[in-house]
Amino acid sequence: MKRFTLAAGIAAALLAGCGKHRTKQAQPPALRVEVFRAATDSVPNRMRFIGTLASNYNAVIQPRVNGYLLTKQYEDGMPVKKGQLLFTIDPAQLSTDMLSAGASLESARAQLAEARNNYERAVPLARINAISRSQLDQYTAQYKAAEAAVRSSEQALRSARFNVGYTELRSPIDGIAERTSAHVGDYVGPGSQFSVLTTVSNVDTLSVEVAVPMAQYLRFAGGDAPRYDNAALLSDIRLTLADGTQYPEAGRYAYTRKDISTTTGTIVMVVKFPNPEGALKPGQFARVEANVGAVQPRVVVPQQSVIRTQDIASVWVVGPDSTVSYRRVEPGDTWGRMWCIDRGLSAGEWVVAGGGQKLRNGSKIIPVKQ
Repeated sequence: MKRFTLAAGIAAALLAGCGKHRTKQAQPPALRVEVFRAATDSVPNRMRFIGTLASNYNAVIQPRVNGYLLTKQYEDGMPVKKGQLLFTIDPAQLSTDMLSAGASLESARAQLAEARNNYERAVPLARINAISRSQLDQYTAQYKAAEAAVRSSEQALRSARFNVGYTELRSPIDGIAERTSAHVGDYVGPGSQFSVLTTVSNVDTLSVEVAVPMAQYLRFAGGDAPRYDNAALLSDIRLTLADGTQYPEAGRYAYTRKDISTTTGTIVMVVKFPNPEGALKPGQFARVEANVGAVQPRVVVPQQSVIRTQDIASVWVVGPDSTVSYRRVEPGDTWGRMWCIDRGLSAGEWVVAGGGQKLRNGSKIIPVKQ
């Protein structure tokens, strides 16, 4: 009986010792992790927009006179200069009309000379009653009519000269000339199949429309909204190209469209980007970023502090006793290498800045301050 009791005591002692040993092994050592103190920083409201680049303005090349297309003087899709000859229309018929108008003017001037002579001879005769008053009135009317006929003929000649000049179509601006569907020999002009020959698009400056939801616009613009001049609302306007590179030229606010979009509930503002090297093309996909509204104080932490799992964002908050606790937060925009936290974290709290994969609620850490 004593042997059994002694053996049982020894076994119990051994089990208790093993249990203590296992308990000590279950407590992991404190991890050395970097921590960051959440701070308040002045962060702009950075918004992103998607759009397409459009020409600053387009010049439609429309012939003012009818005729057969004689020459085409440019290459489709190539740059053209202001005043450069683009098309010529056969001037033969219009030149004939101009010569006819010139002949009519000479005839009218001859008739005016005759009417003036008759009038000047009639005036002294009427004073001595050599001719009746009605005859003088007749000579006066003929003189005035001849003067009017000369003015009408001069205008007809001027119009004919203009029409001959209109047979040369020149670019009114610098830009890119669009392809034309008219060919040499086609009948062109008002009322014809080719009432428009081409379009020259100015590409020195290109524009993009950015749409700001009205709720955000009213919040950012303040009590003065809605306004038609929002130049002070947008700043640091940048363009990202399709390959991910940032366009070197900054954009500028141009104007605000007068109507609110009834389908999307947005206010549309137009921004412009200079294009001195011709790197941008109309119709090109564009991603625009801009600061909207005044700079606001925001709570910021390093981006690596925020853990994102599907739609849930969280951080590890370090307590005064160097233990960590899991906390869900609502992140806002990124700002450089920082992330703005809109809800769930206050300035002055410490968070784990990285290496939190092995942490659990209540884990003890050795904080290494950044």
